[in-house]
Amino acid sequence: MDITAPDAAPAGDDAPAPRLHALHRPSGVGVVDKSAAILDALEAGPTSLAQLVTATGIARPTLHRLASALVHHRLVARDLQGRYILGSRLSELASAAGEDRLTTAAGPVLSRLRDATGESSQLFRRQADSRVCVASAERPVGLRDTIPVGTRLSMKAGSAAQVLLAWEDHERLVEGLTGAVFTPTVLAAVRRRGWAQSLGEREPGVASVSAPVRSPSGRVIAAVSISGPIERLTRQPGRVHAETVVRAAHNLTELIRSAEAPAG
Repeated sequence: MDITAPDAAPAGDDAPAPRLHALHRPSGVGVVDKSAAILDALEAGPTSLAQLVTATGIARPTLHRLASALVHHRLVARDLQGRYILGSRLSELASAAGEDRLTTAAGPVLSRLRDATGESSQLFRRQADSRVCVASAERPVGLRDTIPVGTRLSMKAGSAAQVLLAWEDHERLVEGLTGAVFTPTVLAAVRRRGWAQSLGEREPGVASVSAPVRSPSGRVIAAVSISGPIERLTRQPGRVHAETVVRAAHNLTELIRSAEAPAG
């Protein structure tokens, strides 16, 4: 069944449904169908307004209005030539969609890390100006650093904050360092050795060690950490535990890569 719109589509919201990708069928909600058609067309790469009109069959005034709204919400952007491209918000949503896979895979990894180090272990993701604990494995007995799932902590202190900031672009790096306990020199060391440590940054008497978890593209998407009293982790916790924490983060990275690899 051919579901393309007529060549001469009238302007306005009463225009017929856009030309949709072969796998799509109209939902009955015109504005959503048209927006989806625009995003589908942009999958091929940078596209001018005229090319979008041709590709989708949406009337030019309607398409311009919808594209402007999609730009406002960062679902679509403009390149240096003014052409439309897919927006950064789509990458953020794709990353969030992978969070369930990440937290599910993290459970066994964090439990093994806790057992290997004897300390509570956590997985942190950055959300805006905070970092959030999305998974944890608590030390069962004795003095411990308890960080329940859902706890929101500062991005200005702690080894996990260092890891989540260290590989950011220059602009976000400079912004993140404003008011931070750690320095650019500290973050340079984190990038060089691949792990971070902190002593009393987030809370007096607490030490931690963290390492990055990466997406299949190599972007840092989370930080695996252990934390506990300085008296037990020592004043050089990285020397004692960095290798184990880095191995756990690498294992979680590989699990995510395997989960997102195409079947076959």
